[in-house]
Amino acid sequence: MSAGAVEEQGRVALVTGAARGVGEGIARWLLARGWRVALCDLADSNGNAVAAGLGDNAMFVAMDVADESQVKGGIAAVIARFGRLDGLVCNAGVASPHNGPLEDLSLARWNQVLAINLGGPMLLAKHCAAHLRASGGAIVNMASTRASQSEPESEAYAASKGGLLALTHALAISLGPDIRANVVSPGWIDSRDPAQRASEPLSADDHAQHPVGRVGQVDDVAALVAWLLSAEAGFVTGQEFVTDGGMTRKMIYR
Repeated sequence: MSAGAVEEQGRVALVTGAARGVGEGIARWLLARGWRVALCDLADSNGNAVAAGLGDNAMFVAMDVADESQVKGGIAAVIARFGRLDGLVCNAGVASPHNGPLEDLSLARWNQVLAINLGGPMLLAKHCAAHLRASGGAIVNMASTRASQSEPESEAYAASKGGLLALTHALAISLGPDIRANVVSPGWIDSRDPAQRASEPLSADDHAQHPVGRVGQVDDVAALVAWLLSAEAGFVTGQEFVTDGGMTRKMIYR
């Protein structure tokens, strides 16, 4: 076992949006490396069953990240169970980037997307800060390549993810040197369950359009998040890490 792995034994991470997909993958990756992990998701998600299947070092916390009382209560439950907090991964978010025609976008929908995608990470950082400061911990926010490029009819999602980039570097300055904060911006990550991937395989063109020759996998993101939480990334803060197989660097004219 490496020195870095030894240092991670017994550390505690809170991961939101962890009942499935990328969040679940991050939780599994951290658990495999000796972390204890609180998987946070909506009460009606499959999070309780997922956490139960991951062993004694995992717990499920029902949490709507846009509800400050639920955020505070969830963090208190994590501290009561594990006694400390070393890492915060803000992965929960609105799944679909599309909001329909701008003329039909309601202020209520706009506010809902920003409350979850941007307000949630702010509330979590606010209420986790004291615990992370005590452990010299780190924050990793999950944005998207849509923070810097767009499809039509994605105003709310793009604005929320762009705001998350700015929130992250603001947190890095406000909370440093005790707490580091970075943001990961994934591109196309195939986070579907194995059955769906088998029944609806991606095409050769889906993979070939990426400069690395394939669509991203959950573990591509999980490995980067784990490194950003580790002591090995101790000189890294306030930065965006684009994980998209090179797609945002590829010039395309059609």
